[in-house]
Amino acid sequence: MVDGWFAVTLTVILVAVDVVARVFALIFVPKNRRPQTALAWLLAIWFLPYIGVILFLILGRARLPRARRRKQREVNQYILDTTEGFDRVKLDPPWPPWLEPIVELNRTLGAMPLVGGNSAHMWNDNTESLAQMTAAIRAAKKTVHCEFYILLLDDATADFFDALAHAQARGVKVRVLFDHLGSAQYPGYRRTKRRLDKAGIAWHVMLPFRPWRGQIQRPDLRNHRKLLVIDGEVAFTGSQNVVETGYQRRKNHRRGLHWKDYMARFEGPVVAGIDALFVTDWYSETGELLEREAAPARATGDGDYDCQVVPSGPGFEGENNLRLFNSLVYAAQKKVILTSPYFVPDDSMLYAITTAAQSGLQVELFVSEIGDQFLVFHAQRSYYEALLRAGVKIYLYAGPTILHAKHMTIDDEISVIGSSNMDMRSFSLDLEISVMVRGQQFLDELRAIEDANRAMSRELTLEEWLARPVWIRTLDNLARLTAAVQ
Repeated sequence: MVDGWFAVTLTVILVAVDVVARVFALIFVPKNRRPQTALAWLLAIWFLPYIGVILFLILGRARLPRARRRKQREVNQYILDTTEGFDRVKLDPPWPPWLEPIVELNRTLGAMPLVGGNSAHMWNDNTESLAQMTAAIRAAKKTVHCEFYILLLDDATADFFDALAHAQARGVKVRVLFDHLGSAQYPGYRRTKRRLDKAGIAWHVMLPFRPWRGQIQRPDLRNHRKLLVIDGEVAFTGSQNVVETGYQRRKNHRRGLHWKDYMARFEGPVVAGIDALFVTDWYSETGELLEREAAPARATGDGDYDCQVVPSGPGFEGENNLRLFNSLVYAAQKKVILTSPYFVPDDSMLYAITTAAQSGLQVELFVSEIGDQFLVFHAQRSYYEALLRAGVKIYLYAGPTILHAKHMTIDDEISVIGSSNMDMRSFSLDLEISVMVRGQQFLDELRAIEDANRAMSRELTLEEWLARPVWIRTLDNLARLTAAVQ
């Protein structure tokens, strides 16, 4: 009899929990979420209530902890108070009339102003850009601020780490940040930490997920930025991590995979904006607010480029990078060229791109022919038909190279380069950096890179795409569903 009552009681409790979970899901899940995201979570909770609730509690909020968001607000005013170069912006013709509202949008969302008097140069070869960054570290006199999503010691990066060690040894203050889970998933993580410790370098992991130390947050909120600032005078940023081009993975080496990235070197007032992101992330991880260390003599700059740093991520209220990309696409008058290794847009970006193509603009998208992330690769492919039907030209960069670059050009006016992919993860979950540049020579450099990429790619046609097997098409569409559960 006791066992019977226990079974009945347990059944009633489980049913009650099930009903309560479903009711509360209807109340709380749709709040401030995209309809498709909310629907995906509701379906997960309704069909798998216990598992769905647990996953929602872990992954359902794309926000950093409250203390980190408070620090972001505190440092935003600091950024504005210490920024120079406002008076160097070239407002003379042919300043495009649509640019000023976008500049104001970026400033409202990310606190960073447009500053003039900058110079910049691009590298599209991983080995060369790594060598350039290493040389800049060797020339450092005061400070080195190094922040990368993945930072690993291996044969290809040994000189980079030696340069950091030598800088520290000669009295340069070297500070290093790297993402915890982003770097820890690869071989050489412990070796990297030992090397930094041996050199006496101050380093910290970003967004650590260590429940045993009370460091608990949504584990897939990551700091995806890549930047290096030397003496507050020179800055590098782009898509490249500090790791050999096969990412130390045997399976990548067996397939012959290697990653192709782009890095830009900046000088002038924009360097202070890039350094401000390091200052922000250092403050978030350590509680130490660094004083701006840019040299006053170089703050004014003597270059011709107007630049604006656009930070984004769950530390901000809006999806800053998505709003920037969409605004630029809608503002374009002639040409939109996009490059992203992971292209999984939300509806707003898909509509912006297809609207531009349907309006008669030249719209091109460069992606890799092969993928390194199964679900993302197939989810990305599910958008190709809509893009092709709208008139977007899709270029597939030939394997075994993974085209890891992330940039866009608009008309003959604006370039954007940074760490942000054009996918929902980069819009909502990852901390990113983007730099918007107005300057003809820099745009010409990117145009030359786009031409080179086009020569290494093949154009995908709608006829070819519609002829792919049904089971592949089904797999692509199923993978697309995973993008909504954020």
